[in-house]
Amino acid sequence: MRIGALAERTGTSVATIRCYEEIGLLRQVARRGGQRIYDHEDAHRLAFIRRCRDFDFSIPKIRSLLALMQRDTSCSEARELAAGHLVGLRRKLSELQALERTVASLVAACASTCDGGAARDCVILQAG
Repeated sequence: MRIGALAERTGTSVATIRCYEEIGLLRQVARRGGQRIYDHEDAHRLAFIRRCRDFDFSIPKIRSLLALMQRDTSCSEARELAAGHLVGLRRKLSELQALERTVASLVAACASTCDGGAARDCVILQAG
């Protein structure tokens, strides 16, 4: 299949596919008549990469997962990599929850103290 069909099939932009080829996540495919021709394995690999990106895995971690797929090893390495990623996601979530509480507090303070007043007096716009 051509690059446009691969992009449509996987919900990926053509530019992203080219980028993934350039950085080695996807193989450089042969060209016929000046166009890249992909097979079903390329579509499967790209779908896996997209899934990893949806889960917020970094490019280096995706590269590691792809390498694990190629080796005949236990899935425990993949589990360990995913578990480490989960720790990072939980840390980010905690940070976002703290940020949410802070912004909610500012919004509530504005509503109760300065709403409708001069912008220069708004608690949201104060330096600290």
